[in-house]
Amino acid sequence: MGRTVNRPTTGIALFAVTDAGRRAAAELAPALGAEVRALDELPALWPALDAAVFCLATGATVRLIAPLLSDKRTDPGVVCVDEARRFAVALTGGHEGGANALATRVAALLGAEPVITTASDAAGSTGLDELAALLDAEVDGDAAAAGTALLDGAARVENPLGLPLPPLPPLVGEPRHTITISDRAAPGAAPAWTVLVPRTLVVGIGSARGVTPAAVAQTLRRVEDELGFDLRAVRAVASVDLKADEAGILAAIAPHPLHTYPAEVLARVAVPNPSEVVRAEVGTPSVAEAAALHHAGPGAELVVEKVKGDNVTVAVARVRARGRLAIVGLGPGAADLRVPRADAELRRASVVVGLDQYVDQVRHLLRPGTEVRASGLGDEEQRAADAVALAGKGLAVALIGSGDAGIYAMASPALEGAGADIDVVGVPGVTAALASAALLGAPLGHDHVLISLSDLHTPYPVIEQRVAAAAAADLVTCFYNPRSRDRHWQLGAALEVFRAHRPPSTPVGAVRQAGRPGQRVWTAPIAEFDPAEVDMFTTVVVGSSTTRMVAGRMVTPRGYRWR
Repeated sequence: MGRTVNRPTTGIALFAVTDAGRRAAAELAPALGAEVRALDELPALWPALDAAVFCLATGATVRLIAPLLSDKRTDPGVVCVDEARRFAVALTGGHEGGANALATRVAALLGAEPVITTASDAAGSTGLDELAALLDAEVDGDAAAAGTALLDGAARVENPLGLPLPPLPPLVGEPRHTITISDRAAPGAAPAWTVLVPRTLVVGIGSARGVTPAAVAQTLRRVEDELGFDLRAVRAVASVDLKADEAGILAAIAPHPLHTYPAEVLARVAVPNPSEVVRAEVGTPSVAEAAALHHAGPGAELVVEKVKGDNVTVAVARVRARGRLAIVGLGPGAADLRVPRADAELRRASVVVGLDQYVDQVRHLLRPGTEVRASGLGDEEQRAADAVALAGKGLAVALIGSGDAGIYAMASPALEGAGADIDVVGVPGVTAALASAALLGAPLGHDHVLISLSDLHTPYPVIEQRVAAAAAADLVTCFYNPRSRDRHWQLGAALEVFRAHRPPSTPVGAVRQAGRPGQRVWTAPIAEFDPAEVDMFTTVVVGSSTTRMVAGRMVTPRGYRWR
């Protein structure tokens, strides 16, 4: 059924032998959720480690790990930190073992410089290892030659399955290598040809009671040998509930689990080869074909109709390729307030859609070959529609916005139009309320509400009702879009409503351009707060009746106890 790596893991281990190294290791341990271990434990720990960080010279580290290295797909990633804590070097397992990402994380924790030397990262391009990892694919052929050709712009990438690919270096001139993404069995080795085998297939199995493992395995082998489908592409195996404990099937498909469904569920699946005999025996006219199609999901294609073996039938469905839409919040603007997953999704996307000024913030992160679709203010709904349409064509798309994409931003209009035919990934961001609260102190320490004063999408009478409700409920209230050139009176009106429900000393905080150049933070009692100081780049936080100023900071007690 193909190669699957299953091994228990014990997380990250830290190793050091000098006082300076031990201090660095002790500082890293809690942040990484890691343990500091003794060097003599390394050989026993190695097979189960996720990663290892050595606070040692690279030469010493190489000598320690060299006898333990076996396969880059299963070895833990290794990062080396020098005594002066100047560099965090991704030594081995850059992509497969996660050492590149770990080196970046360790460097950030220590104030060091990450050193990453894998060719794709140095060139800023998607390498073959990363492409295979993103597709969860096995690699057949000369991977080294394919990887070099890909980075050189000398590889033709064939994607007949239509999977959403990351940006790839464009082909320049005649290709010297071909990379094919396929779930079909390879016809044979070729010096300038490499195949990536993604897990796109679902096998359905039906059998008589007591079927032997050999009979199941032999029938499965026919799918590859006679029909040309690579069994390494199998992502799941399915059957009817009655076969959940069928020992012959379970043994033959290991380590895959068997997914089973009630007969009445499978009976509703349209199949090309129904059988009344099977219906009479198990309650559904099809097991193998129906189970494969049902588990593979909407739009699945039955690529192998049922194959009969010795008391067993097998069918294969291909999961429909789905586009990928990542909805990414970039945070308030400062690079260090953008979550790492946002950067990863920007590198993963072959198309980035967003407001022009937000695209400019992250353009340096985009890989060569990334298509950029930037537009101006006021085009939010069109940007969302474009991103959904592009993902619907099978592309990997990132739709970006400031703050958190789900709060007064792009997620809502995008998901209103996104169907079940695309995969959606949400990447949270630091929204304006959180960025402002962190600068003001702790104003959101108890119940709070966010209200936008913009009437572009909400009629102002509705906004008035919500402002009145928040004021009467004694909720801390964070105002988004508080004031603009043409909409200059609403904030003052809202504060008047709050003054009727709050003591005159209630703090009001404001933050302009949080996390960006020109940042300004100020507070004033609600009786004195001047709305004229506020603009569209400002977030305003009105305290509750319990909010107070403590040492110049705005604090709302949690409510359990206040001293």
